Amino acid sequence: MSQPVYRVCLLPGDGIGGEVISQAQRLLQALPLQWEFESGEIGFGAYQRLGSPLPEATLAAIRRADATLFGAVTTPPNLAGYASPILRLRQTLDLYANIRPCRSFQHPSSRQGINLVVVRENTEDLYSGVERVEDNGNRAISEMIITRRASERIIRQAFELARQLGFNKVTVVHKANVLRETCGLFRKVALEIAPNYPDVAMQEMLVDTCAMELVRQPEQFQVIVTTNLFGDILSDEASMLVGGLGVACSGNIGKNSAVFEPVHGSAPNLAGQNKANPIAAILSAAMLLDYLEQKPLGDLVRQAVEACIAHNQVTQDLGGILNTTEAGEAVISEIRRLL
Repeated sequence: MSQPVYRVCLLPGDGIGGEVISQAQRLLQALPLQWEFESGEIGFGAYQRLGSPLPEATLAAIRRADATLFGAVTTPPNLAGYASPILRLRQTLDLYANIRPCRSFQHPSSRQGINLVVVRENTEDLYSGVERVEDNGNRAISEMIITRRASERIIRQAFELARQLGFNKVTVVHKANVLRETCGLFRKVALEIAPNYPDVAMQEMLVDTCAMELVRQPEQFQVIVTTNLFGDILSDEASMLVGGLGVACSGNIGKNSAVFEPVHGSAPNLAGQNKANPIAAILSAAMLLDYLEQKPLGDLVRQAVEACIAHNQVTQDLGGILNTTEAGEAVISEIRRLL
């Protein structure tokens, strides 16, 4: 039987995006699988070259692909008419689940005993883009949109993921004591869904309490499910417990498409210097392998990354001396040894 060929769309983006994605691509090519790669334009550079930060050709390439690897984009805050391409991508392709694992490494920067996943609703909330300015520019309003449909599917995703991972607890995070209608709806839906999963306990927690508990006792958490803005903040906070954004991976997953990306930004101050940490992009590639039903190889990549971190084969942000290319090669060499 011939081996399947997996089609992957690569979106390098801006800044260090291309440098880290190239290492993730090299890693995939080192595995015993067949790949077909297609590149797409995204980000501020695409806007300058093509007039759009997310061209239609890029969306078409993502739709054609089995999965997508995305680097990073620069989003200037004060450019009139410019919108974040990653937010548009998530909404256009309905990538409703943002999955962000957070797991301890054998490294001085990492607290031990942490193994949690933040499951973040990815299409609405305050990131819905519904904003307006009133009173001659003296009053700005953003609408927080929470729907039953989006709440139901992300909460189900969290409980299903808990089962898949062998966890027995999901923590539903909200601010329903203040945001009684919006977060209140999210909480209500969670309470309706939880009884369908008698093997997984539901805990609820206010977002400020969750932020505090992540610092005080992160080991208590398994799966955290929450709304878009809260999930964005809490997952970045959690990453700092295990080594920072340089090791933080994520997946944006919908019914028909999936885009995997390091959580870090485009870091323009590091661009072109071969200093960026590629581990977050490499771990995002491991999530891509899981999505393609190649979990044993995804686990192999994670095992190789853990070995390199434990032996200080890392970039400067983790206290090592390797550059981007060398750090990528260290992981690939470890994979070849394990294979």
